[in-house]
Amino acid sequence: MTASNELRLLPWAGHDGKPCYLSTDGAASHLSRLADDAEVTQLGLGAELLAHAVEVLADATSEVEELRLLATDLTGALRDAVRVATSRGHRLLALANSAYEEPPAHPS
Repeated sequence: MTASNELRLLPWAGHDGKPCYLSTDGAASHLSRLADDAEVTQLGLGAELLAHAVEVLADATSEVEELRLLATDLTGALRDAVRVATSRGHRLLALANSAYEEPPAHPS
């Protein structure tokens, strides 16, 4: 299981839009690495979209339809970023909690 038997929130949703979770024995599992790669991709695409948004918003001739599409894309990217942040926050908290739960090492 993950630290403190926590489930990992995955960076994608199920078919019905509900969150997906992973229970694994470690961060090196195939699905954990796949989730890590998906998070990196999502955050990278979000950063690219943000740079594009700056350009579109700076252009006074941007049309309403282009702005609406931009707002839709930004909403999706923000949703992904919040999901990644939530997942990473839970994992950090679980890691910190497990560090406090471990008994101190005694010299032999």
